[in-house]
Amino acid sequence: MTEVLSTHGLVAGYGDFQALYDVDVEVHEGEAVALIGANGAGKSTFLRAVMGLLPVAPDMVHFDGAPVGGTPTDRMVQKGVAIVPEGRRLFTGMSVSDNLRVAIDQSSRFERKGCWTLSRLYQLFPILEEKARTPVESLSGGQQQMVSIGRALLCQPRLLLCDEISLGLAPRVVREIYAALPEVRAQGTSVVLVEQDVGLAKSASDRLYCMLEGRVTLSGRSEEITREQIGEAYFGGGHAVG
Repeated sequence: MTEVLSTHGLVAGYGDFQALYDVDVEVHEGEAVALIGANGAGKSTFLRAVMGLLPVAPDMVHFDGAPVGGTPTDRMVQKGVAIVPEGRRLFTGMSVSDNLRVAIDQSSRFERKGCWTLSRLYQLFPILEEKARTPVESLSGGQQQMVSIGRALLCQPRLLLCDEISLGLAPRVVREIYAALPEVRAQGTSVVLVEQDVGLAKSASDRLYCMLEGRVTLSGRSEEITREQIGEAYFGGGHAVG
């Protein structure tokens, strides 16, 4: 299976604070990989390091087999990596359609070609077509998350990084959003899911990494990892995850 992303002894931090310690992660083509752990475990920092938002050595991050650590974020998007950030970070004062067209324009500027168009995105999330002219700040949290995911997909990514896309949403909305992921993967896009809901992470992923205090404490196939193993890796002791 083709390796899309890999990190090698990845270390990263904020100023004098080190947040990641020797993190090794692999993501293969068309695969969904979940990254779980408590707040402060280093999950979001990992995504920021991959996206070039934190300074890291080139050999610490590989994309398509080439070293890309420390590559500026716009270049990472150009290479085929997109992120759905925590907090969505939509362009307020602009409509749903305008937010999505920003990504279309960017993809065109980078000459990235792919299967995602507005019409295809509207098939994935029909509510976005209904709300196309609505200012994004008037949408529900779940609808805003769909816009954020749609904006990332319209960048035509080979790798989609999702940071806590279920956070603060009603269970029904979370199910609706996660139900779209198989279609995303069917187009050849690999997905990294940062998620605190362990059950959701297990069911939506092929493989799983658990992080604690900036280190990977457990990895394996999601269906084979037990709740007891996750509990011990998640908390650093003999805990089970309910």
